Amino acid sequence: MSSAPTNPWGRVDDDGNVYVKTSDGERLIGQWPGGDPAEAMSLYVRRFEGLEVEVDLLEKRLKGGTVSPDDAAKAVTKVRGLLVDAQAMGDLDSLVKRLDALQPAIDEQREQRKAERAAKVAEAQTEKTRIADEAEKIAAGSDWKNGADKLRALLDEWKALPRLSKSADDELWHRFSSARTSYTRRRKAHFGEQSTLRDAAKAVKEKLIVEAEALSTSTEWGPTAGKYRDLMTEWKKAGSAPRNVEDKLWKRFRAAQDAFFTARDEANSALDAEYEVNAEKKLEILAEAEKLLPIKNVDAARKAWLDIADRWEAAGKVPRAKIGEFEAKIRKIEQAVKDATESQWKKTDPEKSARADDMIGKLQRSIDEVADKIAAAEAKGDTKKVKDLTADLESKQAFLEMAKKAQADFS
Repeated sequence: MSSAPTNPWGRVDDDGNVYVKTSDGERLIGQWPGGDPAEAMSLYVRRFEGLEVEVDLLEKRLKGGTVSPDDAAKAVTKVRGLLVDAQAMGDLDSLVKRLDALQPAIDEQREQRKAERAAKVAEAQTEKTRIADEAEKIAAGSDWKNGADKLRALLDEWKALPRLSKSADDELWHRFSSARTSYTRRRKAHFGEQSTLRDAAKAVKEKLIVEAEALSTSTEWGPTAGKYRDLMTEWKKAGSAPRNVEDKLWKRFRAAQDAFFTARDEANSALDAEYEVNAEKKLEILAEAEKLLPIKNVDAARKAWLDIADRWEAAGKVPRAKIGEFEAKIRKIEQAVKDATESQWKKTDPEKSARADDMIGKLQRSIDEVADKIAAAEAKGDTKKVKDLTADLESKQAFLEMAKKAQADFS
């Protein structure tokens, strides 16, 4: 009786021949002459276990999704080939069945991946269409500052997307590429034009700077301030010079203005200090004039007013900040005297005609004196004094007209 070990899937005979049992019957898989049958059987069992590990690993990879359907199919074919004439002892038929059982899963995953690819392609087509649309919108606009960056970002998005069919991909790429080219050309033309305009603006501003610097030492405060306003208007109209010189040009232009206006402010401050003395005199005169109100004796008030008006003018100018206040107060008193005089003339009788004649004579002489002063101020070019004297002249002429009207009533 043979003492060889037993195995349900094979045997070793007395001659050392090793057989495996399959559904097709017994098959010789090797020989172990003169050796220990147990060692022979153990060797061929280990070989089977190695094949079984291959199948186990393939099942796990396919289930875990770590192998593509195509790679899984290749692996199945490879292992199936190893099983055909495998020199291994074990349930080889079961391994074949397990490999057969993997095919539906491979087919399912292949269809699933196909659907996923189709979905990704559809999504890519949508995204590439959006990219082409956005690029065309940018190309039609004039966002020269941000447009180039946006197009670069769109290009990066395009590169990250999968390819479509050749015709679809080429069509969308042509739209996208054409939009980029159109934008680049228009942007280049725009900045070329801007460069020309900036160079022209630079030339204009350099000319304005020369004029501004020439005026910076002028002491004709009023006219020169007006010229600086005109130069500023021209500066703004000129547009921007190249960035590397714009700030330098502005600093030169501004420095010329500052030099003039600083000198003017200093001169005005000195005049205001000088005129402050005049203001104190006029405050005294104003206090005296305000005592005429309310007017009770028109003749006395009118006589006092003529003296006050002469002294008011002789007191000179006051600081600019006080001109409005002082003029408003003195004109109020002047108007009160005018109103009272006119009212009295309306009520007076013919006996006062001589007094009206005397008033007319005095007013006419005063008007003549003011007219002479105006002529002298005009000869000196003192426009401010001309303006002040003209206001006084108009006031006296108004009194004269009222006096003449009263005289006519008396005659």
